[in-house]
Amino acid sequence: MKKAISFICLVVCTLIWGTAFIAQATGMDNIGPFTFNSARFYVGFLAVAPFVFLFEKKKIKQQIKNKTSEFLKLIIPVGTFLFLGCIFQQVSLLYTDVANSAFFTIFYVPMVPIIVYFLFSEKLHWSIWPSVFACVIGGYLLSDINNIEVRFGDTLVLIGAVFWALHIIYIGKIILKFDLPFFIALMQNLIVATLSFILVLIFEEIDFSKIKLETIEILYAGILSGGAAFALQLFGQKNISAAPAAIVMSLEGVVAAISAWIILSQVLGINNIVGCLLILGGVLLSQLAPIYEKNYK
Repeated sequence: MKKAISFICLVVCTLIWGTAFIAQATGMDNIGPFTFNSARFYVGFLAVAPFVFLFEKKKIKQQIKNKTSEFLKLIIPVGTFLFLGCIFQQVSLLYTDVANSAFFTIFYVPMVPIIVYFLFSEKLHWSIWPSVFACVIGGYLLSDINNIEVRFGDTLVLIGAVFWALHIIYIGKIILKFDLPFFIALMQNLIVATLSFILVLIFEEIDFSKIKLETIEILYAGILSGGAAFALQLFGQKNISAAPAAIVMSLEGVVAAISAWIILSQVLGINNIVGCLLILGGVLLSQLAPIYEKNYK
């Protein structure tokens, strides 16, 4: 029953993340990417805060009382990696389509075991290499090679995917040691919002009249994506191991591409569709092959 609930949490999380790409893209019509990011994560922080007080107030004292330094050593990288992943993704949407950004983002799935191998010396399954190859060829077909702006945007997403992978890895570590999904979501939102605000002060201007014009997009990306979805991710990863969880979450690329086609009329060409399928196929291969071998040996 717990696994079923966790699976539903991950599916809903994926649907929110996929459609949130639309809000992220249209939410920069009047404000910059750093302002949008800061506003959405402060909204996410406020959205999660009541749940922390309702469900985890006592648990926080019990679990963190003698482990404050250990919690900080994990929550700081969790928040920082999320911040970097979000920033690169958000800025990329100024230069490339929603589908490109979404599908290049899910490169984090095959990246996770590669990073774990180099950081923690865990063995790599053979399926990682054909998966990476499929993703690279798919990326070539998905990206418009003749358009320098699109290439730049896609490159930003790929850099961001490294940080998404690190975020997934450290989320797995922190949720194992601290059963505080809402509090972890609260703290990572605060870290991302604060770091994004520093970038606003340096590179952009604070204009509340312009921010007000993006209210719907900020609320959607903040309450649902920054608040609810990340909390759902934590609940999902609590009872489902990283591999199947990554399979479900990788479908955000498909949801985003369909949403962009319906809402923004961003139609993909044949090459782009083949590229999307290769990336999705590579991602699924990297996750399904180890599970299949484990079950049928």
